[in-house]
Amino acid sequence: MFSIEGVRSIWRTLGPDLARDIALVCLADSLVGLSFGAITLTSGLPLWLPVLLSVVVFAGAAQFMFVGLVTSGGNPIAAIVAALLLNARYVPFGFTVADLLGGRWASRLFGTHLAIDETVAFALAQPDRERRRAAYWVCGVGLFVTWNLGVIAGAAVGTAVGDTAVLGLDAVLPAVLLALVLPSLRNADTRRAVLIGVVVALGAAPFVPAGLPMLLGLVGVVATLRRGGAESAEERGPVPTDQAPALTDQEDGTPC
Repeated sequence: MFSIEGVRSIWRTLGPDLARDIALVCLADSLVGLSFGAITLTSGLPLWLPVLLSVVVFAGAAQFMFVGLVTSGGNPIAAIVAALLLNARYVPFGFTVADLLGGRWASRLFGTHLAIDETVAFALAQPDRERRRAAYWVCGVGLFVTWNLGVIAGAAVGTAVGDTAVLGLDAVLPAVLLALVLPSLRNADTRRAVLIGVVVALGAAPFVPAGLPMLLGLVGVVATLRRGGAESAEERGPVPTDQAPALTDQEDGTPC
């Protein structure tokens, strides 16, 4: 897949517009990685920790949560559990992109590691499987490289950056995710799911541990799916009597 001809084929499949969009997201995420590396180092944690987290975990929100809980005096085990709860949203992501990961176990293992919000969003936005696969892998590999380079750079110059909140780097990640979601809000069902999820998540935030509000917000998706199923049943209407299967007695075959 990563031969010269394969790379050329992927770039032809992507096209200049999609390649530009992916490059911009990679640039934005590298700034978030810079912020994460700087915050981790200036919080008194060792240099190797943000680098290890970025390679092994590769999930910005979970990494920020882990570092925030540990540096505020929280139990590391509790921080890990909270991060796992936050990353539970990646379970359904895996089902949606399973056909894009290839057949070899190494490809599927690495591809699963790349299943984050941005890569899944770019992949699902494409009209055909070939384009989805190209977008997923290019975005995933690009983000993995730029995120880790950003984290290393941020950790290396953390003492010079100082308070990253002053630079606004902590707002880059939410802005990137919002930009990815906005095109989907043209759909009425999606808007309804987002609205319900936001209300539930914000209402639960003061009362439940960190990470749970996002999971509880998935009730918006469930409510929308149930509503959509009910509306589809109403649109279909009752089954005509001449199309309904006849009930017969099992012994003699006569109608019941």
